[in-house]
Amino acid sequence: MAAATAVALPRPDLAAHREALTLTWPEIVKRLAEILGRKLTAYLASIKDVRMVDRWIAGTTPYGDVEARLRFAYQVARTLSEHDSPRVVQAWFTGINPELGDRVPLRLLKEEDLSRIAPEVLGAARAFIAGA
Repeated sequence: MAAATAVALPRPDLAAHREALTLTWPEIVKRLAEILGRKLTAYLASIKDVRMVDRWIAGTTPYGDVEARLRFAYQVARTLSEHDSPRVVQAWFTGINPELGDRVPLRLLKEEDLSRIAPEVLGAARAFIAGA
């Protein structure tokens, strides 16, 4: 009898994590805007003028922690978009989330310390995918 080979199941967010780290800044912004839309992308970046999103796509360098926030938001959005439509992903980002203590992921990603909130948001995304 042959021994069973253990096969590691891929985590749903590893490809998204890799892309969030390796894609260029303009490509991150472009892809995030394709999933979430320009208005939600601008909101996450704490900017009022959505034209700045277009400038970032064209290559303008971001300021402060905007790049880290949008790269992480892309990771989450890309992970969710593997399983649902952009409409559902947008609703997930903007809706009250029971996995996050009935807080809104979009607002947490915009306003909270990313190093503190990122594990919670990613966990909520994984739970949503798993149907937990």
